[in-house]
Amino acid sequence: MKTADFDFELPDGLIALRPAPVRDRSKLLILRRDGPTEHRSFINITDYLDGGDLLIINNTRVMPVRLIGSKPSGGRIDLILVREDANGAWEVLYKGRYQGLVAFRGDVEAELFEIPGVEGETRRLRFRSAGDRHISEILEQCGSMPLPPYIKRTPDEDDIQRYQTVYAEKCGSIAAPTAGLHFTDDLLRSLSEKGVLIRGLTLHVGPGTFKPIKADRLCDHSMQSEYFEIESSLLNEIDRTKKAGKRVITVGTTATRALEGFMSDRYEAWGNGDGIIRGTTDIFIHPGHEFRVVDALLTNFHLPRSTPLMLAAAFCGFRKLMEAYDEAIAGGYRFFSYGDAMLIL
Repeated sequence: MKTADFDFELPDGLIALRPAPVRDRSKLLILRRDGPTEHRSFINITDYLDGGDLLIINNTRVMPVRLIGSKPSGGRIDLILVREDANGAWEVLYKGRYQGLVAFRGDVEAELFEIPGVEGETRRLRFRSAGDRHISEILEQCGSMPLPPYIKRTPDEDDIQRYQTVYAEKCGSIAAPTAGLHFTDDLLRSLSEKGVLIRGLTLHVGPGTFKPIKADRLCDHSMQSEYFEIESSLLNEIDRTKKAGKRVITVGTTATRALEGFMSDRYEAWGNGDGIIRGTTDIFIHPGHEFRVVDALLTNFHLPRSTPLMLAAAFCGFRKLMEAYDEAIAGGYRFFSYGDAMLIL
């Protein structure tokens, strides 16, 4: 397929710039792969999950990796830390061309510079005057939540809570696993009381998840690897669930990629001596992928040309998904990270 097939027009007013006032009161579109759609509230998701179903969440935690600093001239620098390299410098997302000294709050200074990369020059940031402070201390003092670039406002106190799932546990992501933002503790408790099995895995979301595809054809796109952790016991539970005739339901495309990447043998393992499989996966799921684990998928409404949009199309069919998107636009659904949700059955 061509990347251009995944373009669509979206009115600016349907881009969610802030979350719904209450997490579980966002809209929920029920998309059946073999039937009609329904329009509900997210709190009604309990009507579609049964006792014995296995709901798999991504328990990654978003780090406050957006840093706003200043040049010696007084000009503003706005960047996002991605990952630390072997030399102690941080790969960053930064659109400007500036290189040199950057000052942040709390007398923290760093040097911004370029190094050659596979796809051209890549940016690095090396902290110079942070003393003995760990990066977590620096981010607590200087960082803010890395809201997507289409949300053109400065992150505020509300984003600290709302751009994070209620079950976020393991720090490592630079973006939220957004399908999980709709759950509340009470809603998870209701599902558990109904007999739904709720289990976690970890995939730390990196820039590859949400980066738009530039290649003309999907087959020419390569995903950046992302780190995951899956407990061996979860794999056994998946097997028992399927043998019992129940469903495996993933919350979001990131949890889906972790499981499908492992089951498709599209991963590089780091070891599993303590019962936890650690590794990285660069799996790119698009139409034509044969799903090995997932029976139902909870997801948000995604950006045009994005890899999560293509994963959803692979799961329910391209035409079916695009028809549902047209229906959502006509129904005033809110799109993207802080937007509404879709349950594909």
